[in-house]
Amino acid sequence: MKDIALHIMDIVQNSISAGATLIITAVLEDKVEDNLILIISDNGRGMDQETVMKITDPYYTTRTTRSVGLGIPLLRHSAGQAGGGLKITSSPGQGTSITATFRRSHFDCPPLGDIPGVISLLAGCNPSLDFVYRHVIGKSVYVFDTMEIKEVLEKVPISDPAVISYMKEMIGENLEELLLMPET
Repeated sequence: MKDIALHIMDIVQNSISAGATLIITAVLEDKVEDNLILIISDNGRGMDQETVMKITDPYYTTRTTRSVGLGIPLLRHSAGQAGGGLKITSSPGQGTSITATFRRSHFDCPPLGDIPGVISLLAGCNPSLDFVYRHVIGKSVYVFDTMEIKEVLEKVPISDPAVISYMKEMIGENLEELLLMPET
């Protein structure tokens, strides 16, 4: 995958398939430590430890429609290529958390990509689910939370194309502002 946003899209689809109703995605950037950390957590079915051990194998999948599962192996490879790694924690009935670490300055560290487009699309196409996106740079934080958006919208569906467009614009403007803030 060519960017972090596409990894988010893929891994969140796994969370949705696992029956998650709440999916929390965080991007933590630390310029001092030269790290970019991606964390995706859900409250889905979770996995036993045997499955967790197999899940990074591209020839292992729980899908019945094909015999490969590339999302997590590709994320692991991407993180490893950028001087980082991947950690998965999960337990049945408790959900799953995937943490990918990248060295920010590494030549192979993927760009962020279209985070606003991916987050707004996931939220708009899955209106019954709750999504939280948190982006942290130093001590500066931006949080997008569909629970808050749904409360403000009242009877307007979050899946309305105008709302999806607005969410994308709002996330984009807030991330631009966050990226321009001096790191403290």
